[in-house]
Amino acid sequence: MKLARALLLAALPLTLGVTACDKKDAAATGDVASSEPIAKIPAPAGKSWAETFSVNADGGYVMGNPDAPIKLMEFGALSCSHCAEFSEKGFPKLRDDYIASGRVSYELRLFLLNALDMPSVLLATCGAPEAVIPLAEQFWGWQPQMFTNLQANNAALEQVSALPPEKRFGGIAQVSGMSEFFASRGVAAAQGATCLADTAKATKLAEVNEKWSKEFDITGTPTFFINGNKTGVASWQELEPMLQKAGAR
Repeated sequence: MKLARALLLAALPLTLGVTACDKKDAAATGDVASSEPIAKIPAPAGKSWAETFSVNADGGYVMGNPDAPIKLMEFGALSCSHCAEFSEKGFPKLRDDYIASGRVSYELRLFLLNALDMPSVLLATCGAPEAVIPLAEQFWGWQPQMFTNLQANNAALEQVSALPPEKRFGGIAQVSGMSEFFASRGVAAAQGATCLADTAKATKLAEVNEKWSKEFDITGTPTFFINGNKTGVASWQELEPMLQKAGAR
């Protein structure tokens, strides 16, 4: 089985995780169509839109009303500090005020920027599909500790770099603390090890990532689309007015 794309990601310098998400195309700006205010859409009895999850055929993990008139899509990398900032400053309000209203659905597409992203995505998607978005949000909150772990373990990082390429995902997960992080959230050590060794899935993730990069012109993360239109913004402060303009008000 060809692992070229996946193993290339494993071989990239780990230090890229701190800065890679900042490589955005500053000229990429967009807008959304203006809409009249959209009324809230009640969830089915006994359910909450903020606790409704699905996976689509394109590899996206969706939270909210599947028929929401406003569809927000994020390409986000788990290693990206700007994605972590959006998660901290914007996601709680996005979830509680917009997704919960039934007017907005949120789709997360986990993007691969560097050597840290493949093992983190393999672990985040190791369990039930409905756990992926909650785990991603928790991971972004924990992300600074990951970088602290990496900086404190230079010798171990050198050893990981010397491993055969197909074993680097597991090595990165151990040194960075990812394995322990996910184990404390329901992904048992043995289960996680199996997922990290799934080279077929890693290859597929890398191929899908390459397709997304070309199809959607993803030059950095986070990248947001509203109803298929690339917004050109990366912060909650900029994104929220666009959701409101689209009718979520």
